[in-house]
Amino acid sequence: MKTSYTYCPICGKALSEKNIDGKIRAACSSEGCSFVFWNNPVPVVAALVEHNGAVLLTRNKLWPEKMFGLVTGFLEGGETPADGALREVKEELGVEGEIAGLIGMYPFPEQNQIIIAYHVRAHGTITAGDEIAEVKSIPPEKVRPWPFGTGLAVGDWLKRRAAAKG
Repeated sequence: MKTSYTYCPICGKALSEKNIDGKIRAACSSEGCSFVFWNNPVPVVAALVEHNGAVLLTRNKLWPEKMFGLVTGFLEGGETPADGALREVKEELGVEGEIAGLIGMYPFPEQNQIIIAYHVRAHGTITAGDEIAEVKSIPPEKVRPWPFGTGLAVGDWLKRRAAAKG
């Protein structure tokens, strides 16, 4: 049982391990309180951005020098996943975009996230946002997927692209 809570955020009593729905979960030890720490995955949006015929990959300022990925960010309250992806493209790259399609949804258990990935066609002048150290523009035929996180969406997009070309 992994939790960021030690005490119940509702009544203040200690949390304890309880078998709920066949899983051990952190739950309030008070008989009168029903708080359960469900540890549900956090929704994250991702955008495979096509700009002037190339795919844009970004490197976050906190990442190692050779590590690049798709534009990503947390879904905010009140926005649709598609709107969240377009917001992140604008914040991280400074460009406007249009949703070309949903690529798919991917579990990312290492971060307790669910990734909702879109293909976005963007236009405008790229201006890296505060979180971005570097942006690479790569011809689609040279893009290689990686075996985790947003790399799974890249692989699916490349397969669909190849199938569409015949």
